[in-house]
Amino acid sequence: MSARLRVVLADDHSVVRTGYRRLLELEPDMEVVADFGDADSACQWFAAHSADVLVLDLSMPGRGGLEALVRVKTRQPSLRVLIFSMHDSASMVGQALRAGADGYLTKSSEPDTLIEAVRKVSRGEQALSPEIAAALADDESQASHLALSPREFEIFRLLAAGRSVDEIAAKLFLSVKTVANYQTMIRQKTGLSTALDMYRHAEAHRLLDKGE
Repeated sequence: MSARLRVVLADDHSVVRTGYRRLLELEPDMEVVADFGDADSACQWFAAHSADVLVLDLSMPGRGGLEALVRVKTRQPSLRVLIFSMHDSASMVGQALRAGADGYLTKSSEPDTLIEAVRKVSRGEQALSPEIAAALADDESQASHLALSPREFEIFRLLAAGRSVDEIAAKLFLSVKTVANYQTMIRQKTGLSTALDMYRHAEAHRLLDKGE
C-alpha cells in the first residue's frame, strides 16, 4: 500500500478544523499530521516539518493566509496548498493563485469536493470549485488592486477595513514606518488616495471579510 497523503489544516475556527480532520481521516489514503488556528503557527511548523498538502484559510489572525502561503511555498516549493475560504471573488482567487496556491475551494463546497481537491493538488493538478472557475471566467482583469504583491494586498485590505497604520503594524509584526511605506506604494499602484476610496473599492470587489 502506498504512503498516505500527509495533510496539514490551518483555519482559525476549531470546530471547522475538527470537522475537516474527521472528514479527511476517514479516507484510507490520507492522514492529518497537524492543524493550526493561526498562520504564524503553521509557518513555524513548516520550518521544521514537511507535508504533502496544506489546506489553508485566507482569513486568520496574525500575518494572514496570503502571507502564510508565500512563506511556506518559499520554504517548501514542493508543498501543495489548497485554499479553502469563504471568499469567492475573482480578485481574491487571482491573488491566491498568483501567490502560489494550487487550488481554491469555497467553504460552501460539498465534503466530497474537498476530499477530491486534496487528491488533485497532490498530483500536481489545479483544483477549483465550480463557482470559482465561473468567477475566473469573468475575471476583473482591469482592477487596480491586481498590481499589488501579496503583502501589499493584505495591507490594502486592512486599510480598506479602517485599520490604522499603527494597528496594522502590530497585527503584522512590522514597524510603523514599514507599513507607512507600504501605504504609500499601495496608493501609487491603485490610484486610491484615501481610506474611503479603498473601502469603496474593496466593497465593490468583495475583498473584505464579513464583519470588517
